Amino acid sequence: MIDRVVPALLSLCAAFAVWAADSPLIGREAPDFALRAMAGDNMRLSEARGQVVVLSFFGSRCNTCRAQLAELDGVFRTYEPAGLVVYGVSIDDDETAAHSFATSVGVGFPLLADPAKAVGRDYSIDRLPTLVIVDRAGKVRYVHRDPKSRREPVYVRELRRLLDE
Repeated sequence: MIDRVVPALLSLCAAFAVWAADSPLIGREAPDFALRAMAGDNMRLSEARGQVVVLSFFGSRCNTCRAQLAELDGVFRTYEPAGLVVYGVSIDDDETAAHSFATSVGVGFPLLADPAKAVGRDYSIDRLPTLVIVDRAGKVRYVHRDPKSRREPVYVRELRRLLDE
């Protein structure tokens, strides 16, 4: 039995590694940006240097995005004292829909508007939701495209590692 389980687990791990690491940004400096916050001050990514940053790209018509933002809010509240910063980045064309969505989600981290999708292009966003995790030095370390909610998402383990560095 173990002869079948180990190869299957190795195969699954390899498939996940390819899925999570298919971004050309991994290992590179995270593209800096300044975006208008939907509430509060405007944000510039470079101002968060020295902290671990999660960028959650979302759209107002994406139900999976809503669930992920709610999940991220819990992660943010837990790890903010350790140096975690989270920005939700809306790539909606319709700013009214984006603002309405942002108000209804009610998260504790800033939601930013990217209606021109310039930041989305810089980060090669081709699917929603997408998470980009940036380390304290400003390098992209992980990219997760359309992560599914689980008991403990894989990105939480990655965040813990980065926060401990």
